[in-house]
Amino acid sequence: MGLASLFCVELQKVRRSKILLIQIAATVILWLPAILNADLNFTMQAEGISPEHNFFIQGFLGMTWLLYPSVMVVVTVLLNQTERSGNGILKMLSLPVSTVRLCLVKFFVLAAFSIVQFLLAAGMYFLCVGIVSGMQGYDFSLSAWFVMKEVFVMWLTSIPMLAVFWLLAVCIRTPVFSVGIGLASVVPSILLINTRAWLIYPMAYPLFAVRSEYGKLAVNLTIRQFQILPWLPVAASITVFCLLLSCICFGRDVRKGKE
Repeated sequence: MGLASLFCVELQKVRRSKILLIQIAATVILWLPAILNADLNFTMQAEGISPEHNFFIQGFLGMTWLLYPSVMVVVTVLLNQTERSGNGILKMLSLPVSTVRLCLVKFFVLAAFSIVQFLLAAGMYFLCVGIVSGMQGYDFSLSAWFVMKEVFVMWLTSIPMLAVFWLLAVCIRTPVFSVGIGLASVVPSILLINTRAWLIYPMAYPLFAVRSEYGKLAVNLTIRQFQILPWLPVAASITVFCLLLSCICFGRDVRKGKE
């Protein structure tokens, strides 16, 4: 089977899962406070950022630091557990397909769900802009090009983080431990983005990217800027390493039991 066929099969497996509902609920939770506290965007004169830019940045700062990584941790474990229930992993490994391909396809499904999460967030942002603009009598809208460009950067910088989460889900069989470690790894991001250690900590990448954009838009703030070098080779190395290790460990416990 080709990668495209396997990808479609994996999507069929999760069509009845609660993943999409979890993502929708998380998106609503993210933007509801932004609507309720929209008036606070007019109090940022000291930072030198416009209300519309502040509305955008504050919403996605909350998303990239805590909500998006947390949702992806849960989604990762749920994707991996679809094969654990009913000994589905045994059926999967019995297919005439390499475990490397099976592992990568499931990671691609995870990446697809991460795209869905960002598209939901972007869609909810545009909806909230219309709501708060009417409530406050001020136009909070930004160009769709600017918004989608920034959303794409956030998603792109989150890929190494997804690889780390997938490695944890593959290597740690107990879902509670996998989720716990994944969630615990998210918290230090807020501290590490202020140090040079952020470069080797993938969970900090999306947050650092948004914070860098904040530094560009807030003219009175001095914030370290995101630079493609040396980030790209480091991020690529972490991603490849985590995926290689995931492919090696994928279904290893089951394979040993069959021997």
